[in-house]
Formats: sequence, structure tokens, C-alpha cells
Amino acid sequence: MKPILVEITRGQIKADRFAFKVGDGVRVHTKVKEGDKERVQVFAGIVISRHGRGIAATFTVRRISYGEGVERVFPTHAPTIAKIEVDRDAVPQKGKLYYLRKRIGKQATTVKERRILEAAGAIDATSSTEAGLAAAEAAAAKAEAAAAAEAAAAAKTAAKKAKAKETAEAAASK
Repeated sequence: MKPILVEITRGQIKADRFAFKVGDGVRVHTKVKEGDKERVQVFAGIVISRHGRGIAATFTVRRISYGEGVERVFPTHAPTIAKIEVDRDAVPQKGKLYYLRKRIGKQATTVKERRILEAAGAIDATSSTEAGLAAAEAAAAKAEAAAAAEAAAAAKTAAKKAKAKETAEAAASK
């Protein structure tokens, strides 16, 4: 943008509108005028894209409503937006999540969430790079392998105990 436009629009840009990214689950509170009354309406969904910069920045939120995908584009700094709440903090793999449009059901709203990966100990609270995501997937695979090995060892121990019990019963009956 030209320097004069930046100067003019500087007062209209809201600093609290940058707390979300593509992939996050958000609740956008918009002011709606009906006659002489004003109310707040909430649109909740996943941010699938962000466009532009400065006063012209927009973001697109997608949700599934009664089995149909609904998308809405919001101007980031519009005065009609009361607030933007982040419900789910995601680990984005792409800049735009347009592939969610082709998905159906629960898959249409599934994005890897930061809190799930942090709880598994796969990533720390500050990492959001693809390397962190790869490490998270590797740690999850390692945890699954360890659980499978533990289950196999428990089954082997149980089989040994059962066999020992059978031999003891056979010896007692003679």
C-alpha cells in the first residue's frame, strides 16, 4: 500500500485481531442490526484461509451446518466484528485448508490440534514448525509401538501363568 493509505488506515486497524491462524477453531462474534436494535451473532468454525494485509485483510471461516458446508468471509478489521475467540489451537500444515471442502462428516472439521500433541508430549508449547509436527508423529508412533510391546509381554506372561496352573493341576490329580 502507499504510505499515505497506511497513515490514514492506521487508526482503524485493531491489534487484537491477529491472535488466530489458519486451522484454528474460532468463534466470530458479529454485530447485527435489526431495525433499531443491535445484537451479537456468533459464527463458529475453522479458519481455512487468510488474505490480504493492512485494512484490507480478510479471513474465511468454514463450518458444517445441517450436513452442508457453509463458508463466510470476514474483513479482519471490520467494526461489525465484536470479538474473535480461539476455541481450538491447531498445528497448520498448509497456508490454505481448501482440501476440507472435499471432506464429509467429522473429517471435514479435523485438523491436528496443538493441545492433543502437547498432551502426548510430542511437541512443546512453543514449537509450531513442520519439524515439530514430524517429531510429534514420530513420538506418537513410538508410544504406540511401546504400548503394543507391553501388551504382547503381558499376554506372554498370562500364557505362562495359565500353562503353569494347568501343570500344577495335572500333577495334583495324579
